[in-house]
Amino acid sequence: MATSDSPLISVGGVQADETSYVDWPAIFAGTIFATAISFVLLAFGSALGLSLASPYEGSGISLFWFSIVAALWLLWVQISSFIAGGYLTGRLRRRKHDATEDESDIRDGSHGLIVWALGALIGAFIAVSGISGVASTAATSMSTIAAGGAGAAAEGEDPLSGAYDLLVDRFLRSGDPAAPPASAEARDEIGRVLAAAVADGALNDADRQYLTTTIAARAGLDEAQAQQRVDALLADAQAAEAEARQAAETARKVAMIAAFVTAASFLVSAVGAYYGATLGGNHRDNQIVFADWRRPW
Repeated sequence: MATSDSPLISVGGVQADETSYVDWPAIFAGTIFATAISFVLLAFGSALGLSLASPYEGSGISLFWFSIVAALWLLWVQISSFIAGGYLTGRLRRRKHDATEDESDIRDGSHGLIVWALGALIGAFIAVSGISGVASTAATSMSTIAAGGAGAAAEGEDPLSGAYDLLVDRFLRSGDPAAPPASAEARDEIGRVLAAAVADGALNDADRQYLTTTIAARAGLDEAQAQQRVDALLADAQAAEAEARQAAETARKVAMIAAFVTAASFLVSAVGAYYGATLGGNHRDNQIVFADWRRPW
């Protein structure tokens, strides 16, 4: 690679470079460039993601595949942006005269690694700020919920009541439209019995008999029909519990994959930044000009 001029001073008859080996202006320029490219590509990817996702069940791609696509897009954004930022830094870095060709390549690549490290710190700061905002909102919400629960407890209400409102509504549904609605106390008690049965995995005999007697008197059913409705209620509650557990397991897997891909993207983008800076330094020293980037005048 051809050498470029650099400010030199003479000390005891020996020429030495008076500046640092680290070219911070080139590093800051490359970091800003990489961050800008990341922002643009992430915004574009968000638009594509919104077009693929759908709030309606059965429409659009599933959460699992959506997370896979998003992770791959993040990997591409990280690598391409840091390669571009590293290239710009290597192209702008002022080469020192006391370096061999191999040493100059190492210094160019090291500047690319600094661009990567600075960009990673900026990204971490933004992420921590976002997490702090979410944590603050969550803390406020939890305080509100806790205050509401304390108020409900002070008034003698069960803060867990209402968890199975829809199932209880179906259970207490009567064939007589003129029948009065069930009392709040009865609904809350049935909801607590149902929650305990789902947690234990079975309905004990006393609770089963209570539910059977309640629905028989409420809907005018015989004991066999009331027993069938109780069994259907418990089966629906267990199915809802299984579905919730499956959703939580899917969310856990998605979060694990996203975390792994994020870490891998940062590691691979470090290699990309080193390669981009080395390539930029090589093009700088050889004064390579891209044909499509010529002056239009």
